[in-house]
Amino acid sequence: MALIVQKFGGTSVGDHERIQAVAEHVARTCRDGHDVVVVVSAMGKSTDDLLALADKVSTEHPAREMDMLLTAGERISMALVAMAISGQGVEAASFTGSQAGIITDTDHTRAKILEIHPGRLRAALDEGKVPVVAGFQGMSTEKDVTTLGRGGSDVTAVALAAALGADVCEIYTDVTGVFSADPRVVPKARRLNRVSFDEMMEMAATGGRVLMLRSVEFARRHGVPLQVRSSFTWEPGTWIVEEDPTMEEAVVSAITDDISEAKLTLDGVPDRPGVAATLFRQLAVRGVNVDMIVQNTGTNGLTAISFTVPKTDVDAAREICDAVAVEIGATNVTTDTGVGRVSLVGAGMKSSPGVTALMFETLYEHGINIEMISTSSIRISCVVRAEKVGEAVRALHTAFGLDAA
Repeated sequence: MALIVQKFGGTSVGDHERIQAVAEHVARTCRDGHDVVVVVSAMGKSTDDLLALADKVSTEHPAREMDMLLTAGERISMALVAMAISGQGVEAASFTGSQAGIITDTDHTRAKILEIHPGRLRAALDEGKVPVVAGFQGMSTEKDVTTLGRGGSDVTAVALAAALGADVCEIYTDVTGVFSADPRVVPKARRLNRVSFDEMMEMAATGGRVLMLRSVEFARRHGVPLQVRSSFTWEPGTWIVEEDPTMEEAVVSAITDDISEAKLTLDGVPDRPGVAATLFRQLAVRGVNVDMIVQNTGTNGLTAISFTVPKTDVDAAREICDAVAVEIGATNVTTDTGVGRVSLVGAGMKSSPGVTALMFETLYEHGINIEMISTSSIRISCVVRAEKVGEAVRALHTAFGLDAA
């Protein structure tokens, strides 16, 4: 008998029929002799509906009140799913994030989990019940309701799996697993049976939309095996596990894409120590997440610094850059929202020369100009024009032999 945490996303519980299908699956898992803890997201587009309501009632959205509002979606889901499971003849009990013992910091709308006290969940399991937990939320050290940010229900599920010592955390969504590329962009993309934590973290960080990066980091840190599955087909899906040194890894496992970022450039930056530190410290203080950074070689005592940030942070980043430019004597600040990123990810890249050359040659053959480059031991990312991203992904997918037969 295993302890399994099953997380169901918004499309999985999008209406009463989907909720009943989820309940049948949970009940079947229990009848197979397993203990189950369920984590649910808000139904379908209910979070978007709540955001739209907030816009209609006020232009002011205090972060604390937004957290109170947005957690309502998951509370509705947890109660309905618990009812549906009970309707299958299996006892269930719903819990909010705070009732489940999830304690977070005080950073509203993007809180981080500090600790979990799962006593009530353990008690429910001991009583033969299925705990159904509202994802995406917790309670701060100041006793306020908090939310964990985009994709936070994945984090909830993995954190609970770690705290409870679960054997596996199953993430159910509307796709059948992790693919070699976004199937909507690359029709020939194929499902991967197994992905290492390192690869999955790079994929999540560079545009893979199946799992939230924080959830993969949490799973790796606490040794929680993940399985991504479809709640529509119930196929085995993709396992995310520790890298197996006895197995030969694919050179490139996946091609990811992302058009959610913007590029900012400071020109005429004095080429002296401390200038970059001044800029990026100010960005950090404002909570702006910087991704790729390029600083050109200085000439005539001046240089240029370019970096990418989420488009949601571009206004704050521009404001900071304008202020820092005056402070350090930079000549110009530009913002470019028409960029996108394409990345190669693969554990086998560590021992395979020529990957970079083939990537650059492929982009050149398709007339795609590279504006920025960033690498790690198992990833190469290039910033290109946003309208070229789809073509770049398809070309690279073919060039690296990833097209499905």
